[in-house]
Amino acid sequence: MGDRGGAGGSRRRRAGSRVSVQGGGGPSVAEEEVRDLTSAPDVGAGGDAPVPTPAATPAQTPNKDGHVDVGSGHWELRCHRLQDSLFSSDSGFSNYRGILNWCVVMLILSNTRLFLENLIKYGILVDPIQVVSLFLKDPYSWPAPCLVIASNIFSVAAFQIEKRLAVGAITEQVGLLLHVANLATILCFPAAVALLVESITPVGSVLALASYSIIFLKLFSYRHVNLWCRQCRVKAKAAPAGKVSGAAVQHTVSYPDNLTYRDLYYFIFAPTLCYELNFPRSPRIRKRFLLRRVLEMVRFGPSGVWMVPTIQNSMKPFKDMDYSRIIERLLKLAVPNHLIWLIFFYWLFHSCLNVVAELMQFGDREFYRDWWNAESVIYFWQNWNIPVHKWCSRHFYKPLLRRGTNRWVARTGVFLASAFFHEYLVSIPLRMFRLWAFTAMMAQIPLAWIVGRFFQGNYGNAAVWMTLIIGQPVAVLMYVHDYYVLNYEAPTVGGA
Repeated sequence: MGDRGGAGGSRRRRAGSRVSVQGGGGPSVAEEEVRDLTSAPDVGAGGDAPVPTPAATPAQTPNKDGHVDVGSGHWELRCHRLQDSLFSSDSGFSNYRGILNWCVVMLILSNTRLFLENLIKYGILVDPIQVVSLFLKDPYSWPAPCLVIASNIFSVAAFQIEKRLAVGAITEQVGLLLHVANLATILCFPAAVALLVESITPVGSVLALASYSIIFLKLFSYRHVNLWCRQCRVKAKAAPAGKVSGAAVQHTVSYPDNLTYRDLYYFIFAPTLCYELNFPRSPRIRKRFLLRRVLEMVRFGPSGVWMVPTIQNSMKPFKDMDYSRIIERLLKLAVPNHLIWLIFFYWLFHSCLNVVAELMQFGDREFYRDWWNAESVIYFWQNWNIPVHKWCSRHFYKPLLRRGTNRWVARTGVFLASAFFHEYLVSIPLRMFRLWAFTAMMAQIPLAWIVGRFFQGNYGNAAVWMTLIIGQPVAVLMYVHDYYVLNYEAPTVGGA
């Protein structure tokens, strides 16, 4: 009804005045209005001005029916046109930068109040000695940094396997067996150290296991791409030789010339998980851009300290199983936890990865897409972490589809792998296996179906935001509660 009415109104206006519809404020209309103001009398002043005669207004010409259109003369100034309000979706307006700045100001003011409240109640929570103790228990024992340095052994092992495969010193079956053993050791070795070495801290374990997980994904891609290159080389030898333009390959690296330590370690340190023989490179290092990103890294560092009192105060309701207080603490924790998650996203995916990319002149800076506009759970997971999404799509999801696997089965496999790594990075450093992270990731599959089935458009986007704001605090409280009971409550119960 509204569209038909608007279209009818537009047709009536076009029939009445051709000039006023052209852009609603273009140069021709503005010039005509200026002429009207300087030459024509004011017809809107209560009828005091004389009405121009037909002889003095040549614009009033009879139409084909012999009638004169009263509103078609240039002496009638028009200030209205057919248009929607800015907040209407049909308006096409998209510049909400001022509202975004308002939200940032409100967040800063509200969190400043919360910071001052916690400062008055609990004092200064940042203790430099306590911060260092998060990474080191014994100043003479550094297991986590030693673990990270030892990861070079597995990178060199994968490189040597590929060198021998390139020259045909070992068969593909032997190379596959060696790669599987190398990749399995990458996951098992740091986990064993984190569980058996008492001097390693949970934070140090998380950093070491995250480094090994990245190395695992990178070396998996390294092996996969080199395998594709060998397969293409075999097909090229079997096919008739064609003309190759020297200019086309002058600045590119081809297999097996890519098998060098320089190429390997560029890939190891590059902000990507997917290997290529020729990465896109930026022409130069932008010093101002690099300085801004470094300052952002430093500024957003200690951002989650004021969440500690809320988490600590949540332990008693969990212990007493006071459900109303649990819900209250959960909602109280939801907003600061979500804010910390947003800050962490910006700090890691924009600041840190851009610093690394700028230093290495790595050209592909698409580390995230517009996940905040996600209207489905699947769209969120496809766009919030582009390096992992590219790896999953290139080396896991699409190979399964090429083997004839059902699309939903392949997606379930991707979520299963993601759930494994989430649990791997949480349970092993905390030395407790509760499977909360694994369950939360696998719950994304039915959640994706529910949101896609019953929520569309803005409602779907609101549902995605609700899962992010409420879901993460639940997992945080679950792990903190279990860790608190395991490490602080158990001795008291045993002594009793």
